[in-house]
Amino acid sequence: MPELRDLYQEVILEHSKAPRNYKEPAGTNHKAEGYNPLCGDRFTVYLEMDGDAIRDIGFQGAGCAISKASASMMTQSVKGKTKAEAHKIFEQFHRLVTGHSHEDGSEDQAELGKLAVFSGVSEFPVRVKCATLAWHTLEAALEGQQEKVSTE
Repeated sequence: MPELRDLYQEVILEHSKAPRNYKEPAGTNHKAEGYNPLCGDRFTVYLEMDGDAIRDIGFQGAGCAISKASASMMTQSVKGKTKAEAHKIFEQFHRLVTGHSHEDGSEDQAELGKLAVFSGVSEFPVRVKCATLAWHTLEAALEGQQEKVSTE
């Protein structure tokens, strides 16, 4: 199991150092800002929506390794998905990082694929807000909320 934990840490560090979709898409028509006052993380999530589908997604901002990696992997996971599919992925991810997965967690981990690297976050409750900041910000962007999202 230590090898798996090491692999998970490597994936998180890789996404933190070289985040995917770190951009504002040219066709952005939805966006939201998020802030974690505890850690100082700040992100803006940009969406190019085509009807109910996320045609393109990006984010910009600064944060700790966990928050930046989570934002990076989130963009990869929801790009091309519908709003409903993105909401479902968020719910599964939230259960995973808060330690509230179904029974042994295998169902959510299997469905989440690469996002399962964040399963260890549940052992560090203070880091849950770091891992979920971009996701809460995505939810706000999908719903067209104008006020800044805060993890507090």
